[in-house]
Amino acid sequence: MIEARSISKFFSVINEKGLAEGLTSVLNVSFTIPDKAIVSLLGPSGCGKSTLLEILAGLQAPTDGEIRIDGRVVLEPLPSTRKETEEYKRRYRFISPLANGVFIDRPKHDIAMIFQDYAVFPWMTCLQNVVFAMRLRSAGKKRSERPTRRETAEKASFYLNKVGLSGVDYKYPSQLSGGMRQRLALARALSVEPRIILMDEPFAAVDALSREKLQDDLLRLWAEAGAGTRPVSIVLVTHDAAEAVYLSDEVFVFSPGPGTIRNRVPVNTARPRARTDPELVEIRERIFAMLQYDIYQESDYSI
Repeated sequence: MIEARSISKFFSVINEKGLAEGLTSVLNVSFTIPDKAIVSLLGPSGCGKSTLLEILAGLQAPTDGEIRIDGRVVLEPLPSTRKETEEYKRRYRFISPLANGVFIDRPKHDIAMIFQDYAVFPWMTCLQNVVFAMRLRSAGKKRSERPTRRETAEKASFYLNKVGLSGVDYKYPSQLSGGMRQRLALARALSVEPRIILMDEPFAAVDALSREKLQDDLLRLWAEAGAGTRPVSIVLVTHDAAEAVYLSDEVFVFSPGPGTIRNRVPVNTARPRARTDPELVEIRERIFAMLQYDIYQESDYSI
């Protein structure tokens, strides 16, 4: 279970006069996401969705509040006073980052993240990209517990096939289409068999038909994982209301920055779903009206 408790994130930025001023990206956001759920974070650009996703992943520390996964804190808030700063340094900066990873609770938990720009290594083949992720995840294990090179390669090839990339093991990302590169990123995330997948607009850069196919593939893989012993939760950042409604069990609608959760909209339509289902269409139009009102202070939708 993912639990966000009063998350806020402040940045110090330099204005046009060269003076430092504060910028609030996320303000007092709280929610709970159960296991085996898909939740979308939907809102206008600049409302803090991606920042919040990085805080969930442990890539950023919140200024206030905390994220807990299965009861364990992901990263503590940044210090705000001199006393807190000294304590923070003693706990997290006294020894090397490598030693911190051994002696202090690791912040990443059982999480995989998929970025909008694929974030695959262009100098590695598809197989090597997936193998690298698996080796990185197993690096903290005892040598006797690590899979062999052959086992790792076979498992990487299995996940490439699983996302529809059979026969591309030795191709480089530059030899793939945008949709195929996103499948490669998905295969890499799935190969480490995470409990949580965080996705930052993963399908934004592909054409409409590829996008719908990737959405369906994601739902299929999520359902297959849920049928096993390690059900997966997905948190998805998107600007597309139709995508959010089609994929999600619940949609968190964000207000314009600073980002707060304006509404939480449950989507109780049974799966498998049809994009033209009147119930989904009605939910989509209602969410779009919220976004439209926040931007233009007017809406054509009558709630």
